[in-house]
This record gives sequence, C-alpha cells and structure tokens, in this order.
Amino acid sequence: MDAALQQAKAAAARGEVPVGAVIIAPNGEIVTRTGNRTRELVDPTAHAEILAIRAACTALGSERLTGYDLYVTLEPCPMCAMAISAARIRRLYFGASDPKSGGVNHGPRIFTHPQAHHVPEIYDGIAAAESETLLKDFFQSRRNPTS
Repeated sequence: MDAALQQAKAAAARGEVPVGAVIIAPNGEIVTRTGNRTRELVDPTAHAEILAIRAACTALGSERLTGYDLYVTLEPCPMCAMAISAARIRRLYFGASDPKSGGVNHGPRIFTHPQAHHVPEIYDGIAAAESETLLKDFFQSRRNPTS
C-alpha cells in the first residue's frame, strides 16, 4: 500500500484527486503503479484503477489479470469495480472507504450483482487513516486555498 500512497501523493501534486493504485504479480513484484489522471488526460475514465489495469494488461498481453492483486488508496467506484471484475483481479486491497461514490462496500456494491462475473477477495481499511488524510487535506485545500 505504500507504493499506492506514493502514487496518490503524486496525483495530488498534479492537482488530481489523490488516489493511487498498484498491481502486484503473483510473485510479489509490482507490475504497474499509477495515480488518477482524469484532468491531465482529459478523460473521465482515467481513474488510478483503470489506468493500472490497462497498463498491466498491456504489459502482460492479456485482458485477464488472474492471480494478480490490486492495491488502491480509496474504495473503487462502480466503474472501477466492474473493471476489476472483468480483469479477474484475485485480491482487492483498499484504504479509505467512500460512502458517497464507492461501489464495493457502498452504493451499488458491484460484486454482489449477477453481472459481476468474478468477485475478488476484498480487504478494506488498509492504511485507511493515511488515505483519508490525503483526501481530506486535498479537498480542504481546494475549499480554502489560503489555508
């Protein structure tokens, strides 16, 4: 999760919502690491999870990431949760919960739907306090730019 947190901090430095994601191979090596880039790429789908999945699939030459794990600093949204299911990610580890826009433990709970053809093992609350602090500080600085 430390590598995902580093990516979240880099995203914040670029003016992006501070979310970072890392995909780990079955042998424990990091395959890809990235952060949100929706503003930079002018792409509403450029969430950290989507970018990480795309890069890993490209690197492996496969649309499936069976046996691979995803670490992300924020509970994935519904779009990202469906991509995680489609990619057949083995385990999902995430930090902060997202009661407003989450799609795993909140909102539509994508992995409980019949359309989710694969359900990863889910581990939440990993480095949640640090992930939450990054997000709160980022949005606070946007509301009060002189603080």
